[in-house]
Amino acid sequence: MNPPTTTTVFLLLHLFTATASPPPPPPPPPPPPFPEGSLPTSSGYLPINTSSSSALFFTFYEAQHPLSALPQTPILLWLQGGPGCSSMLGNLFELGPWLLTSDDDNNPSLQPNPASWNRLFGLLFIDNPIGAGFSIASDTAEIPRNQARVAEHLWIGMQAFLDSRPTFRPRPLYITGESYAGKYVPAAGYYFSRWNSLRPEARRINLRGVAIGNGLTHPVVQVATHAKNAYFSGLINERQAEQLEALQAEAVRLTQETKWGDATRARNRVLSALSNMTGLATLYDLSRTRAYQTGRVSVFLNRGDVKKALGVADKTIYEECSDVVGEALHDDVMKSVKYMVEWLLKETKDKVLLYQGGYDLRDGVVSTEAWVKEMAWEGLEEFMKAERKVWEVKGTLAGYVQRWGTLSHTVVARAGHLVPADQGVNSQAMIEDWVLGNGLFGDDSKRGLGSVDL
Repeated sequence: MNPPTTTTVFLLLHLFTATASPPPPPPPPPPPPFPEGSLPTSSGYLPINTSSSSALFFTFYEAQHPLSALPQTPILLWLQGGPGCSSMLGNLFELGPWLLTSDDDNNPSLQPNPASWNRLFGLLFIDNPIGAGFSIASDTAEIPRNQARVAEHLWIGMQAFLDSRPTFRPRPLYITGESYAGKYVPAAGYYFSRWNSLRPEARRINLRGVAIGNGLTHPVVQVATHAKNAYFSGLINERQAEQLEALQAEAVRLTQETKWGDATRARNRVLSALSNMTGLATLYDLSRTRAYQTGRVSVFLNRGDVKKALGVADKTIYEECSDVVGEALHDDVMKSVKYMVEWLLKETKDKVLLYQGGYDLRDGVVSTEAWVKEMAWEGLEEFMKAERKVWEVKGTLAGYVQRWGTLSHTVVARAGHLVPADQGVNSQAMIEDWVLGNGLFGDDSKRGLGSVDL
């Protein structure tokens, strides 16, 4: 066979280069994790121990449309529950100015939240206690085992936050949160108020109120309400209710005997049985066909570029809820902080808001009303006699409000355990009216004002 001529080789090469496809262009770089304007006003760490690296992680968003000069603009502090869950869940899934939304939870992106709680107020999220979320516990022994230590750390952290922002110190502070924060919130309010009285004015924190959403506050009473609630909701029958009541009675007995670890496990058995009996996708919202899809928060916060932007070390692994913190507070679960709510109502002028989504089967309306009527507070009789009024937002039913003195109770319609995630606009209207004393949350002179329109 004769070797190919030079002409033949040239023709073959020309044919190949003419028909071969050009290499595909490189894929476009991924979009930045934080769209313009979506980064917190500030974020970082608040040290709580001078002899260790333990610190509380925070993100702060300034008010978008403050109604007054910033030194007079309130700040809302948000604490997540758990115990051991990160307040970044509340930030990016519930009430922050930017929420993670995506059809694919493995590729979430930030979108503006028109129902953010920082429309009129500054909004501060703290991962609490240390060891939760991005917060740092240098040693597991430093993680709080009780509410007194949780509150102490929050006091130290808030002092650090205000010391680095001296113009913030006079700003009114409202401590808010949900679920297990039904303990954190009153504990912090109780601690802050008592320590304020022992400090010079320059070192005080200007606490004005506390708001508890779907909270676990007085567990020995709340654990005994599940059977009644589920039965009258048509979710279990009489025989199942009796079985559940027997489990509840065991949890109550162990609590009364101060066998705290056993009592916590007994409560877990109550909730497990209720879940099995009802077959619901989640006890947090009886209307849902699947649980809250919060996994996107962990996906987003474990990105290296996200951690860098927030001031978090790349080696830090974000967990939505910390088992280590949960174990540290295991024996705290069934302990009550009702007396702290009573103290705030009796000894201070601070406002107290209790709100629940009507669809919550864990820490819902019946659960809260059961412990409220047991409070030792001279205003209780008047509160119980106060009219429960229909609450509307923009002409549509939003829920119900009962108020007397400094105590308000709100039922949020069509919402579960995570009220701001389920009813964003209505939760925004609620918190704004409560802080400002407008609408059903105000005195008669303000009763007709309603929500603030911008």
